Amino acid sequence: MTTEVLNETETPIDGAEFAALADHVLRALHVNPLAELNILFIDPEPMAELHLRWLDLPGPTDVMSFPMDELRPGSAEEETPAGMLGDVVLCPQVAATQALEAGHSAVEEMLLLTVHGILHLLGFDHAEPEEKKEMFDLQRKLLLTFLAERGA
Repeated sequence: MTTEVLNETETPIDGAEFAALADHVLRALHVNPLAELNILFIDPEPMAELHLRWLDLPGPTDVMSFPMDELRPGSAEEETPAGMLGDVVLCPQVAATQALEAGHSAVEEMLLLTVHGILHLLGFDHAEPEEKKEMFDLQRKLLLTFLAERGA
C-alpha cells in the first residue's frame, strides 16, 4: 500500500503508526497493494471550511473522507484493482475532545477515526441501523486486531 501521512498541525503524529494501520485495514479488506491513500491531519479552521463546503454543516468535525476511484473491498479470491482510494482528513483537536468524553487517549480516537474514514472510502456507511452495525462492528474488529498485532 502506498499511504502518505501529512500532518499540518502542531499536534505530534506518529505517521508510521497511521500508515501501518491503513496497511492493516486495506490488507484485511483485500485492497490491491498498489492502492494509494492519503491521511491528512489539519487544524479546526480548515476542517470547518471543508465541513461547510462539502456537507453544508458548520464547525469542524472529527473526520471526513474524500473517495477518488470508488474502490470497494475485495475478497481472498479477488482483490480490488489498483487505484487511488482517496483522502482521509482528520482534526486532532476535535478528536482530543471526543477522546476525553469517551475516556480514552486522543491517539486511540484518531486511530479509530482513521479506520472509520477508510471504511467510508471503501463504500461503507452508517445512515441506516443495519449499515451502522456492520460498519461499526468491522471498524472495531479492525482496530482491535491492529492493536493486538502491535502489542498495544
